[in-house]
Amino acid sequence: MAGIGPLTQDWEPVVIRKKAPNAAAKKDEKAVNAARRAGAEIETVKKSTAGSNKSASSSTSLNTRKLDEETENLTHDRVPTELKKAIMQARTEKKLTQSQLAQLINEKPQVIQEYESGKAIPNQQIITKLERALGAKLRGKK
Repeated sequence: MAGIGPLTQDWEPVVIRKKAPNAAAKKDEKAVNAARRAGAEIETVKKSTAGSNKSASSSTSLNTRKLDEETENLTHDRVPTELKKAIMQARTEKKLTQSQLAQLINEKPQVIQEYESGKAIPNQQIITKLERALGAKLRGKK
């Protein structure tokens, strides 16, 4: 390659600089303290919804007001007293424990406990299983 001409470099020098601080970095506590020491003016503005979990546009909506004004007390149906007593009576006549009865109908013992204590929400499938296992009609005449 000798004799073609003087060797030159076509590359330009590249200078890498730090990025200018973005908005988040300007609000950083260190940056604010440095500005105070330098004597710069610092403006602090509290946002209207700062520290809350509400979006800026959300105010008490119509649905929220309706829910607040709602006075009706809604509850789930519970096992009637007649059904509780009928299950207990039929189970004791068959000399079964709650867990044995639960095994017979492929349910957890807790389900039988809830039905006998009246805390369960009536399920027609479970009542049908109980009727078959106990050989007794538990539901009233319908």
